[in-house]
Amino acid sequence: MRQYADEVSPGEEATLKGWVHEVRDLGGIAFLILRDRSGVIQVKLKEEVVDEDVIEIGRNLSRESVVEVSGEVEEEERAPTGVEVLPREIEVLNSAEPELPLDPTGKVDAELSTRLDHRYMDLRKPRVQAIFEIRDVVQDALRTKFHSLGCREINTPKIVATATEGGTDLFPISYFEREAFMNQSPQLFKQMMVSGGLERVFEIGPIFRAEEHNTPRHLNEATSIDFESAFVDGEEAMEICQDVTVAAYEAVYERCQSQLEEMEVELEVPETPFEYMTYEEAIAVANESGIEEPLAWGDDLSTEAEHALGDSVGGHYFVTDWPAEVKPFYVYKDGETAAAFDMMHPRMELMSGGKREHRLDKLESEIESQGLEPEEFSYYLNAFRYGMPPHAGWGLGMERLLTTMLDLDNVREVVLFPRDRQRLSP
Repeated sequence: MRQYADEVSPGEEATLKGWVHEVRDLGGIAFLILRDRSGVIQVKLKEEVVDEDVIEIGRNLSRESVVEVSGEVEEEERAPTGVEVLPREIEVLNSAEPELPLDPTGKVDAELSTRLDHRYMDLRKPRVQAIFEIRDVVQDALRTKFHSLGCREINTPKIVATATEGGTDLFPISYFEREAFMNQSPQLFKQMMVSGGLERVFEIGPIFRAEEHNTPRHLNEATSIDFESAFVDGEEAMEICQDVTVAAYEAVYERCQSQLEEMEVELEVPETPFEYMTYEEAIAVANESGIEEPLAWGDDLSTEAEHALGDSVGGHYFVTDWPAEVKPFYVYKDGETAAAFDMMHPRMELMSGGKREHRLDKLESEIESQGLEPEEFSYYLNAFRYGMPPHAGWGLGMERLLTTMLDLDNVREVVLFPRDRQRLSP
């Protein structure tokens, strides 16, 4: 039966399967470093101790070949894990070509584009594996937290007939005899589920936006963490977002210390409660900090402004009471102000949400005011005709959450196969 590198103990017979991480030939003795998903283990190829045929096989292995090693485990304090294997047999399951597209040991750096072109090889680096092990834990923790809050997980369509939020950042597709679009957000469907009596729902799924931006923080296919609930206001929704974010950090802190050490990340769980400031206060703070392009009412927060605010606050925070004119039609508005909020990390925006407009006449009027046709949203508006409760919700970017949590420079680091303006393959 196969065993993993981190399971074996001195004095036992072991059978291990994995990749050839490295071969060190020192003349009279050689070492094969075997790697599997649990880590590495040393295999000693010593003359007069190991059969010559086995030594010959081991010495001639190319890096990243897949092998099965059977033999006795001995204690060796100089070995990477304190033990080593004296092989009885080495079987080559699949040889790797000697010229590798990148160095999976990480000793030789590769450009991000090269790494993404050969992601299957890049993933063999312990540091890169650690990122996706952490992502798995975050997704598990999010689901656990949402369920503890009484949410039900939903799965909404990703092919839709109309834009969720209007605008031009849409990916049109050919859908039989009609034009359709890749969904920008599950927003409208979340609200329909609230109307349907589920009351409190969440989804972790892909969203698609044809943004022209090609920056370290933008993707054209991203994973959105979405929440929507009946009978909550904006303040309650923000508190839930805060608690969900903290739950993700706590899970990583408690369950991923070895991965954090591999990445050399000293994770700190955010302190609560997160600070609140209105949009008006935010632009005042940003302008007073001396940013090059001062902000006026209605402007989005620039990257420079976000950094200035982050330096001022020093942790996660919310920006509330945004100008009505810059928010989508489904957000509740009162005069010039929308009951909208964003959650910010000192480096960037992570979440956007708000109290929703639940009154049909107001919603129809807002759709028209944004140059859209209410008829195109009839499937959505019908849900408001038969008892839509007051509700609120938000969408949190998975990639931005992970990128800021792990202090990475580019959101593509936390995506297996990123989709952006240049990259469509692999």
